[in-house]
Amino acid sequence: MFMKIDGGLGAAFPTSLEGGFQPIIDSAKQLEAKGYSGAWTAETSHDPFFPHMIAAEHTEKIELGTSIAVAFARNPMILANIGYDLQNYSKGRFILGLGTQIKPHITKRFSMEWSKPAARMREMIAAIRAIWDSWQDGSRLDFRGDFYTHTLMSP
Repeated sequence: MFMKIDGGLGAAFPTSLEGGFQPIIDSAKQLEAKGYSGAWTAETSHDPFFPHMIAAEHTEKIELGTSIAVAFARNPMILANIGYDLQNYSKGRFILGLGTQIKPHITKRFSMEWSKPAARMREMIAAIRAIWDSWQDGSRLDFRGDFYTHTLMSP
């Protein structure tokens, strides 16, 4: 039986940028050298995506992912761009982990609307996939849902 063991990158994010991003680089390299399967970040006090750009540049095999990024603090187009770029930059090692968060964080921390989280999340994922599909196969973007509408793509 094979078991994957993952580690976290979040604690490596420097509280001050005076020393650069060496702690993230060191943490990612150590996780990979020790045989961990993945390196994960959570959206707490820092952006959950940025460390993965740095980790992708300094590792070769370890999976990189968010556990979780707050979906409702962003729209599907933003998340599609971030996920697609990180997937390409990491050469296929990025996993986009999304979560709803709780109502007070969405409305008071991120100043976004809160309604029907399960339905909204299902639709968000469908919208992200529709956006990715339009990039992959060149089809016209035409996603229309109850919460999100995406019908225009940059050339």
